[in-house]
Amino acid sequence: MLAIAIPYAGMCAKVYSEMIEEADLSAVRVLPPGTSAISAFAFARLPDLMEPIRTYTLYRLECGMRSTLVLGFIGLPTMGFHLESAFRQGRYAEAAALLLTFYAVVATRRLWTRAAVLPFLIVGSLLALPSAPAAGSALANLGRFFSQATPAPLRNGDLLSAETWGRFLDWLWPILSNQALPGAFQTLVLSQIALVATAFGALILFPLVSRRFAGRLGQPLGRLILIVVRSTPEYMLAYVLLQAFGPSMLPAIVALSLHNAGVIGYLLGRQADGLAYRADAPRGLNLYAYETAPRLYGQFLAYLLYRWEMILRESAIFGILGVATLGFYVDAAISELRFDVAVVLIVVTGLLTLCVDALSRGLRKALRIDALPTRLSTASLDGGARG
Repeated sequence: MLAIAIPYAGMCAKVYSEMIEEADLSAVRVLPPGTSAISAFAFARLPDLMEPIRTYTLYRLECGMRSTLVLGFIGLPTMGFHLESAFRQGRYAEAAALLLTFYAVVATRRLWTRAAVLPFLIVGSLLALPSAPAAGSALANLGRFFSQATPAPLRNGDLLSAETWGRFLDWLWPILSNQALPGAFQTLVLSQIALVATAFGALILFPLVSRRFAGRLGQPLGRLILIVVRSTPEYMLAYVLLQAFGPSMLPAIVALSLHNAGVIGYLLGRQADGLAYRADAPRGLNLYAYETAPRLYGQFLAYLLYRWEMILRESAIFGILGVATLGFYVDAAISELRFDVAVVLIVVTGLLTLCVDALSRGLRKALRIDALPTRLSTASLDGGARG
């Protein structure tokens, strides 16, 4: 639960803050002098923000469901655990039934997340929680982990001694040169290829959910296709493709690009339906190439840059499947109980993500995407969550 809650709290805080910064301030300007900041936020700003916050939170709920499925692949008793077991044992019919069940849960999310149902969901979730470990054993495990995560040369050495820090540098350099740098390079290569493939995939998929291109009959079918593409966890899809194609970067690239292209394609399709076309607008390929795609270009770049950081993180995680990204070396270190090495590699992964996020922000400012009338944080992500 912490593995999902901690990063999702950061993601939600980031997007919520962007929503607050971009909110209409007209209600705040008419408040009487002396109104406290808390009252101004609760009565003038929050009512306007509730709908976008709700839609983004529900979108994150769908993402969290996919994450719980993935956690089953590392031993937690979620649906992913039974799904992996079925794949490993060749029970593909059972695996297909489990996957269809997961798609049904995601597709019907609007039915079981209504306000009247939420109290039952909260109570049921609390009752379903496993018993927490005893406080003493949890603290003992935590202390043991931190002692093992401390770099080996620093555990019993004198921290004020130059000799101790010399041993630390001798210990650190092979990790950086033999694991961190090659893993970071492979992670960047995988993420960049997947990002480019995502861009092409999104441009191909968005007409499937746009009424202007797919029509009244084709649009529901296109939405169904994108529900399947978007709801399939990248990790699980890469796992299946690894069984088919063998160990390489190709399964990870296909899995990442398909999932992210489904997300961006759906958002672009909704943007396309909101465009006002001329009465003499062309049809077919000319409408796509000369009328629609150029007008979606800014939003298209914004969505890509927004997903870039996520693709990078997912590329690192795919190392657990055998791809030589940073996750591969982290998994190897943990399996060998070298937690101090794993911590160094995780820190490198975090720094790499921060660099990509900073570059993404710089590109958004340089391309003036923030000045566009339609912003990413105000896009309808509820549709992306419900299909």
